[in-house]
Amino acid sequence: MTTEATLPSTSASPTARQMWTRARGIVLALVILLMAAVVMAAIRSDARHGSLDPRSADPYGSRAVAQLLADRGVSTRVVTTLAEARAATDPDTTLLVAVPDLLTERQQSQLHSATNDSGGRTLLVAPSSWSVERLAPGIVASPATSLDSTRPPACDLPAARRAGPADTGGVRYTVTRPGADKCYPSERLATLVRLPDASRDGDTVVLGAPDILYNDSLDEQGNASLALQLLGSRPHLVWYLPSLSDASAAAPDDEKGFFDLLPSGWLWGTLQLFFAAALAALWRARRLGPLVPEKLPVAIRASETVEGRARLYRKANARDRAAAALRSTTRTRLAPLVGVPVAQAHAPEALLPALSAHPHSSGDGQTVHALLFGPPPSDDTALITLADQLDALEREVRRP
Repeated sequence: MTTEATLPSTSASPTARQMWTRARGIVLALVILLMAAVVMAAIRSDARHGSLDPRSADPYGSRAVAQLLADRGVSTRVVTTLAEARAATDPDTTLLVAVPDLLTERQQSQLHSATNDSGGRTLLVAPSSWSVERLAPGIVASPATSLDSTRPPACDLPAARRAGPADTGGVRYTVTRPGADKCYPSERLATLVRLPDASRDGDTVVLGAPDILYNDSLDEQGNASLALQLLGSRPHLVWYLPSLSDASAAAPDDEKGFFDLLPSGWLWGTLQLFFAAALAALWRARRLGPLVPEKLPVAIRASETVEGRARLYRKANARDRAAAALRSTTRTRLAPLVGVPVAQAHAPEALLPALSAHPHSSGDGQTVHALLFGPPPSDDTALITLADQLDALEREVRRP
């Protein structure tokens, strides 16, 4: 009873030290993740570039072939926009399109109109059916790719005959335009095609795989010879790396919202996380049956239990529950003292007359009724007063 009376002096709010103790693990994990992200960004911010980039020394970069071309007097310039690629088309230039499938239909049409009959060479690296039919009309990509990467030339193209077997196996092409050179066949479908322009001064070369341009495979088979002959036929090489940030990729009236710009994988991933969180919440909230009381493995002092329950009551502002517990316990202890059975301790008609008739009980019946069966206190001060009055009533009844 007296322990409950000290309820307001016990704070349920965590201190700054307690909050730090609870959160320091999460803070430490976030700091480690942030430091790892900074280190990874620093490592990746060096001179390395992406795949098929003539500035990249990575295994799938193309710095080696660019260096070999430079040794033979061929200059290499990297462009990332369609406008730069179109402006670079002329008879003295080879235009290499690294990833044609990244171009939109509109970009592909504009690029073909710029390269058609330009007198220069256009080399398309592994275009699929999405792009090859617009950039090189008369060539159709097969849906099945070549199983073998190394193929013999099997054609009359001088560059292919001098290079010999090379790693061109990849996308296979059917040629419907006459006069084309069909080389490195795989099951009778070419993996390298050369289409001459109508003027016969320029041409378009379609390469089924990028392997001959990679740093790690340039020294295999006849890859280096074939790459140098295809890219070094003119004094200038423009290496076009299509970029998703190119303004020409969007139509002039194409306005997209935030969710339109997000890749579809992010939306599906977010949806999966939502369902996973819902299932986890359902799993944690499951209850397979009624609660089963268990004995505590160790003995806990009554004062600790009372103090812990008092803190819970205060944290939940449950003054009604606290007052009901105080009154119920007091009635249970008073009933045997005034000759009332414990079973009737909570009945006002049985307990109140017995208390009024007790010689040491002070106060009228209305006051005792309000004390033992009255409404819950309105604030913490009233709850303390109630606890003190119940203590005083019990002391009077117990007084000999």
